[in-house]
Amino acid sequence: MVSITRVSESDSALLAQIAKTTYLESHGASAEPADIDSYLTEKYSSAVLKDELSNPENVYYIIYHGKEAAGYSKIIFNLPYAGSPVENVAKLERLYLLKAYYNLKLGLELFQFNIDLSKRNGQMGIWLYVWKGNARAVNFYTKTGFRIIGSHDFRISASHTNPNHQMFLEF
Repeated sequence: MVSITRVSESDSALLAQIAKTTYLESHGASAEPADIDSYLTEKYSSAVLKDELSNPENVYYIIYHGKEAAGYSKIIFNLPYAGSPVENVAKLERLYLLKAYYNLKLGLELFQFNIDLSKRNGQMGIWLYVWKGNARAVNFYTKTGFRIIGSHDFRISASHTNPNHQMFLEF
């Protein structure tokens, strides 16, 4: 059984655990270990995530496979990208799945959940950044209808950035 649950501030420790693990699994080789550690400390500590969860603009969900947390997402509504012709587009800031659950189509289920949620919230499309070195994710987003609209240097640490595609899906 699969379920998707909105994350609350009281879930910040679980979210931090999933976020760190999924980030390491998908991006751990994208930079030197010290840079990755710096990023994880800055973005994925329980305290940082609890603070993010206190802001209603940050909408987090966890997907469960049975009783086990398998991944999570973060979406922000009405956050257009630079040069967007419309204001009511969402940014899919994070969509991560634990490697153990890759072949169960849970990523697609969580993705579709976010698309449906965006449409219910009056969004006309969704955009995101994806690391160019993550072929699996780039392929996933391309197959689901996203198109590359630009590029972005994603800051991992003061001394390292990763090249990202900026992608957009219009509804």
